[in-house]
Amino acid sequence: MLDTNAVSALIKDRANTLSAVLTERPSCISVITEAELRFGLARRAVNADLRRIVENYLSSVDILPWTSASAQRYSLLRAELEALGKSLAPMDLLIASQAMAEDCTLVSADRAFTQVPGLHLLDWSTLTTK
Repeated sequence: MLDTNAVSALIKDRANTLSAVLTERPSCISVITEAELRFGLARRAVNADLRRIVENYLSSVDILPWTSASAQRYSLLRAELEALGKSLAPMDLLIASQAMAEDCTLVSADRAFTQVPGLHLLDWSTLTTK
């Protein structure tokens, strides 16, 4: 499951190694990531080419819906993080919860996710070619 920063890097052609890895593995995004991408388009004027690229990407990627299982995992994760004195940004917590509920590895360069116990995380910014 790709986090918003991974998708953004792919769209801006700044993640060649990640792009190569994704040709060999299935990937998806959360509907929360879709919302963040669409918010990015809505909050400021973007050129037509970028809008087209984002829309093309969204029409070609598997977008997982938020489910009751995601909500259940969210409640447990939020309680666990609060008990540990840790927190995540609200959208990041939703994405991490969904990745865990779906048993996905979350692909992100956001270091905040490293504090989530049990989250399978792949930092795309550190990938190297073989």
